[in-house]
Amino acid sequence: MEIKKNIEKIPGGMMVVPLVLGAIIHSIWPKADVLLTGVTGSYMVGTSVILFIFFFAVGTNINLKSSGKIAAKGLNLLFGKVILAAIIAIVMNMFLPKEGITTGVFSGLSVLAVLASFNASNGGLYVALMTTIPDREVDVAAYPFFSIQSGPFFTMVTLGLAGIGAFPWPALVSTLVPFVLGMVIGGLDPEMKKMFSPLQGALVPFFAFTIGYSLSLEMILKSGLMGILIGVLVVFVSGYVLYLLDKYLVRSDGLAGWAASSTAGAAVSVPIVIAQMDPNFKSTAESATAIVATSVLVTAILTPIVTMWFYKRMNKKNGTVTQTK
Repeated sequence: MEIKKNIEKIPGGMMVVPLVLGAIIHSIWPKADVLLTGVTGSYMVGTSVILFIFFFAVGTNINLKSSGKIAAKGLNLLFGKVILAAIIAIVMNMFLPKEGITTGVFSGLSVLAVLASFNASNGGLYVALMTTIPDREVDVAAYPFFSIQSGPFFTMVTLGLAGIGAFPWPALVSTLVPFVLGMVIGGLDPEMKKMFSPLQGALVPFFAFTIGYSLSLEMILKSGLMGILIGVLVVFVSGYVLYLLDKYLVRSDGLAGWAASSTAGAAVSVPIVIAQMDPNFKSTAESATAIVATSVLVTAILTPIVTMWFYKRMNKKNGTVTQTK
């Protein structure tokens, strides 16, 4: 039975399917974690533990000895995405109530939802796109440098600096600990990197289920329209900005910018983590999670379409497409 193959037919399936399954179980059996005590019950509410292991695995994949060209491209995508998300969040905070919009067409819209959706790119999707296009070794190698954006650290920093949230410095440091540990251990021993790096993909359905278990189907359906809208905006707004940065700052062709115009699957975990750190966000965490999950699905469909359209357009215009101009 080809379970994996069938799940992956759905864009972002390894994140979306377990998440929806968790939400269904929570809606039908809200006390499942209490009744299924021990290992199973602890797992169902153990998102933070799984995320620690996930971000540790991400850290082991980062090679600080990479060439300047690779580092420049990766860091450009990292800070381009983060700074854009911060600007949007700060502007939105001037107009939206702290609890977000709770009624009407824009129900569920909040600063937290938008920030988490814009802040991080889907690394697996980025690598998959870049490896299907010839002569993209530098683009592919740049991925580990902006993979760190998948965690809650930059979201917390943005909310704190903008005066939207308040986080004690130990909480900020704690979000970086797994990354740093992974970077150090992976850098010291290539065999450790080889061992832990593949865990990134394997852990996604596990933390997706626990996140889904914290949601309700009603909230997912209620926030669906808003999630679709934000997903479209993530692709075209962040894609165009990253395209410009890649083209004019890194002196590349901009294709990597469009390939990074998505919402990371791991970003679904950010609203829940933020709410744990600052209780003021508890009222918006559930709707924000549903919106981010929808954005993951929408961008997983749109980003490849837009990226390949842009690639073919460049090919037609220039004859051949190279990474640098």
